[in-house]
Amino acid sequence: MTEELDVNNELEQTQPEDVKTDVSEEVVEETKEIATEEEPAKTFAEELEKPVVFAAPKSAYDSMKDFDWDSIGKKHEIYDAAEKARLEQEYDRTLSSITEHEVIDGTIVAMNNREVVINIGFKSDGVLPLNEFRYNPDLKVGDKVEVYVENQEDPSGQLLLSHKKARILKSWERINNAYETQEIIKGYVKSRTKGGLIVDIFGIEAFLPGSQIDVKPIRDYDVFVDKVMEFKVVKINHEYKNVVVSHKALIEDELEAQKAEIIKKLEKGQILEGTVKNITSYGVFIDLGGVDGLIHITDLSWGRISHPEEIVKLDQKIKVVILDFDENKKRIALGLKQLTPHPWDSLSETMKVGDKIKGKVVVIADYGAFVEIATGVEGLIHVSEMSWSQHLRTAQDFLKVGQEVEAVILTLDREERKMSMGIKQLIPDPWANIKEKYPLKSKHSATVRNFTNFGIFVELEEGVDGLIHISDLSWSKKIKHPAEFTKTGEKIDVMVLDIDVDNRRLSLGHKQLEENPWDVFESVFSVGSVHSGTIVNMNDKGAIIALPYGVEGFAPLRHLSKEDGSHAKEEEVLDFKVIEFSKDNKKIILSHTKVYQDSVAGEKKGESDDKRKTKDSGKKTVKKIKDNLEKTTLGDIESLANLKSDMIKAEEKEKHARKEAAKEAGNKTEEPQAEEPKEE
Repeated sequence: MTEELDVNNELEQTQPEDVKTDVSEEVVEETKEIATEEEPAKTFAEELEKPVVFAAPKSAYDSMKDFDWDSIGKKHEIYDAAEKARLEQEYDRTLSSITEHEVIDGTIVAMNNREVVINIGFKSDGVLPLNEFRYNPDLKVGDKVEVYVENQEDPSGQLLLSHKKARILKSWERINNAYETQEIIKGYVKSRTKGGLIVDIFGIEAFLPGSQIDVKPIRDYDVFVDKVMEFKVVKINHEYKNVVVSHKALIEDELEAQKAEIIKKLEKGQILEGTVKNITSYGVFIDLGGVDGLIHITDLSWGRISHPEEIVKLDQKIKVVILDFDENKKRIALGLKQLTPHPWDSLSETMKVGDKIKGKVVVIADYGAFVEIATGVEGLIHVSEMSWSQHLRTAQDFLKVGQEVEAVILTLDREERKMSMGIKQLIPDPWANIKEKYPLKSKHSATVRNFTNFGIFVELEEGVDGLIHISDLSWSKKIKHPAEFTKTGEKIDVMVLDIDVDNRRLSLGHKQLEENPWDVFESVFSVGSVHSGTIVNMNDKGAIIALPYGVEGFAPLRHLSKEDGSHAKEEEVLDFKVIEFSKDNKKIILSHTKVYQDSVAGEKKGESDDKRKTKDSGKKTVKKIKDNLEKTTLGDIESLANLKSDMIKAEEKEKHARKEAAKEAGNKTEEPQAEEPKEE
């Protein structure tokens, strides 16, 4: 007790080095008594081992470093530097050297219902909440535990420890080690989550995907909750602190060995029994007892099916035949339909080409439809065999999936197991009596179907098409593209020009329905005649001139000079003289320059009265036609016919006048003669 008081008095009297205080006589006397006892005097280091003496805070320890050590144990002796250093070293060895933010072992020295006191060999103990040890209900004084040093000294001088953080750091260390060494570890399945299970591994939550629970698909995850299972760590995401474990990986190695053994015994054509393991849209996976095989959807049934569930169910035991296998890739192709005879083998021998059969449409494509006449026996109806029409159409325009149809067998190949059929053969072929129904020069109404650069395709009836060439559309109008003349879907009158029965082609015409106006134009637009025209278009070579009756002529550039020296312009109305006319080529060459160059007085006076009458009559007819005629139409053929009739009558009248004039002249100069017969 005296020793403790001495030390405490010394601590209380500790002062800085610049302040020297003499040791009291009482302390010296007590020190002498201690040194003269029968037992050897205890060293100062041994006194330091007493925890009750050195439980003082760090600030007291710092003060002790500055304490006058010479005043203890010796009356007037002073410790030298070496002795002082030795004593300090002895003191430091009594304390553990620790580093902050590391995990060390500690011993529980005291505990109550709220806190646990842990000694780590430091100058002070740490106090932790008891709830950090909830996982261990058997915790007691003297147990060794792991703690994490957060701080050697908080603002109040207390050592700060954490058992929870120590467990987490140690757990991550163990998990990383297990991942690197592929160690098998145990974990507790805590709960189920979307797509898998939550597993407690060393106090850290890890994710077990449903696909990694077992080699077989698991449909009920709840049966694994609250169970302890073995796992392998397969993935660690350090950034997000995620751990993925697998139970399936433990048994895959064993299964691989089993697969290799099973595959060695496999042979093509071998029949095995297996269990339906999984069903997908493209096929069925079969468990053959440690190795999986796939039955493709096309090998499930000879008939067409939309999904494998129509044939098999999960966990169903079925017999399958091995079609093919790959030892390297561990793939096995299985078949189910191959265990039954092919439906083509049981097809009636009496069935032949030309027979009518019934079936159901099972598949439709743009090019045709597949019709099932018996389970596993199908035939193709090509779109060209669905209608006599030549128009491009799709099979969806004629048939629908599931529709019952009747068709005619066109080809039948039992060896290749192929059949083609047609449905248009059930109705009469419109080309069978085409010449009687559409004779040459006959007139009909057709529907415009489509255009090409060279003409218009029209349909006279279902299956009977024809072509109107662009040159057979109009007598007078120059058509650059058939779309300028009519529209798709409109009706148009046609005349049959030619029939090609072998190639199923009709040549049709539209302009042939009316008289060729160029026969009349030959008389109206004779060479040398002058007509009023409008310049509708000009180019480098000349101008297009719109003439009466919807006819167009061409005036070369050098023939467009006017009398005043200027040049003719577009949309200008001028007189033009016909300098060339070709009925075969439907060409009229005009000149405005010739009009004023050839307009001499003698030529004008030499014009006969009869020609003037004819011209006047022609102008009246032209005006009549022009009132009812547009430039872009074929022309009023009736008016042209009337014009032609008027011209013929004028010629007859001219002849009659000429005869009368000759007769009068003869009577005046000659003797009377017998009257000539009247000319008809």
